[in-house]
Amino acid sequence: MASNLKLATATRNAMLDAITTAVSTSGLLRIYSGTQPANPGTAITTQTLLAELTCSSTFAAAASAGVLTANTITSDSSANATGTATWYRLCTSGGTGVVDGTVGTTSSDLVLNTASIVSGGPVAVTSFTYTAPGG
Repeated sequence: MASNLKLATATRNAMLDAITTAVSTSGLLRIYSGTQPANPGTAITTQTLLAELTCSSTFAAAASAGVLTANTITSDSSANATGTATWYRLCTSGGTGVVDGTVGTTSSDLVLNTASIVSGGPVAVTSFTYTAPGG
């Protein structure tokens, strides 16, 4: 039987707000090349950190209508390495993984204007949203 899971909006918002709670104060958005690990608790091994951006002191305002919208994310003015961005990890300020997702120029969890990151170059995210499933 196919799944037809539906969640109340309040439940979806609570799920999303848990991300903001987990990220806590001044989280990090790390962008990598290489294969995305199984989950945010999986250690980084051969993947290359391309850029690290700092989130606002509060990651996001309260979710609304099943959507979480990040507050300002400070650009990385000097990327760590050159490579093709393939995935990201949203972390606490101490580096504990909270959320992983894909990176690309279309149809990805994090859409950038280019997936080609150049060492020393700027990397910016102008908007970042999560939509909870089950709506």
